[in-house]
Formats: sequence, C-alpha cells, structure tokens
Amino acid sequence: MSATAEPSTRSETATRSETTSKEQRLKQYLRNRVEDDGEVYFKSKFIADEVGLSPKEIGAIMVKLTESAEEIEIEKWSYTSATTWRIAAA
Repeated sequence: MSATAEPSTRSETATRSETTSKEQRLKQYLRNRVEDDGEVYFKSKFIADEVGLSPKEIGAIMVKLTESAEEIEIEKWSYTSATTWRIAAA
C-alpha cells in the first residue's frame, strides 16, 4: 500500500509547489503593473502570454489572490465575454 501512496504524495507535493510558483509569478507581475501604471484593468486572455499561464489558470489564481494578496487590491470588475479584473495598490 505504501508504494502506491508515496507517488501520489510526491505528485501532490509537486502540484502544490507548481501552483505556488504560478501564484507568485502572477502576483509579482500584478505588483509590477500596479507600481508602473497605478490602477490597472485587464482580461486574463490579454496577459496570458506575458505571464506564461493560460487564461483559465490566471482566472483560477485571481480568485485565490483576491483573498490572499495583501499588497494589492484585486476586484472582479465586470464580465463581458470574459472577466475584467481591476488591480490597484492596497
């Protein structure tokens, strides 16, 4: 039994580490944008290439960052064919 549980645990750890890395990358990108431009509005699909994530990944991470990012303010601003996010300094 431990032989099957061990790879799963490694896989879960790798997945968590990758997710954390993606969150940190996106958070740093957003911080830089706010520092450079002040208040920023964007759709995930328009920054996906710059961040190296898919629009779907960005959307999922943005929901998490809305609650956890203290140095930036994240607001789900509007929805017309895709979510528009508003980012500002906290």
